Amino acid sequence: MTDKKSWGSTVLGWFIVQDEEQAGASAAAAGDGGSPEADAAVIAAAAAESPVPDVFQTAPPTPVGGRVEFDAVFEAAGIDAGERERVDKAQQLLSSLPAETPVPVKKQIVEASLKAFGVPIDNIIEAGVAEIQALEGYIRKNAADTQALLEESTRRIAQLEEEARKVRAGMEGRIQQQQGIAASCNGRKLDVQKVLEFFGQEAVARVVHASPRLQEPPAPGAGA
Repeated sequence: MTDKKSWGSTVLGWFIVQDEEQAGASAAAAGDGGSPEADAAVIAAAAAESPVPDVFQTAPPTPVGGRVEFDAVFEAAGIDAGERERVDKAQQLLSSLPAETPVPVKKQIVEASLKAFGVPIDNIIEAGVAEIQALEGYIRKNAADTQALLEESTRRIAQLEEEARKVRAGMEGRIQQQQGIAASCNGRKLDVQKVLEFFGQEAVARVVHASPRLQEPPAPGAGA
């Protein structure tokens, strides 16, 4: 294939095809430090691209801290160790060639080396495609799982925000109530104080001191 973009439709559209402009845009999007809501929207869009492909024979491993156990992913997709080794060998051969080596020459060298090792080219291609399918399936499965978690978290956040709103309203109502109580009681105290002032401070002090049910106010500074 001479048109790189045609690779994008070779295996269920799972090949990564980016020109320099696309790569730059992707890098900018990945590093823009967006909000959680924006990140959630990106993940939701990725999860909605298509259903998770049925490539796994057993449950793939759960990623921990963003790390992917590739061998375990491939194993879950039914790609055995021998197939993985063949793909790795081809990759190592390609990596060992000088970067300036023309592609046709690279192809001849790699194919000749693989034939010398008795490794069928078609088997490597089949295993390589299977690995790409497994990786794409893993991406989409985790995107779907992440989207489910985000949706549940969004619902929970909405519930907590509503609960917090009710709590704040309760606090504000109680503060207003307390202010009303204090104003009402202080008004009544002033009315009663007028009666006590009529009889005089000394008489009030004497009665308070003699009464078993009344409490004498603390002396100034006693609270300290």
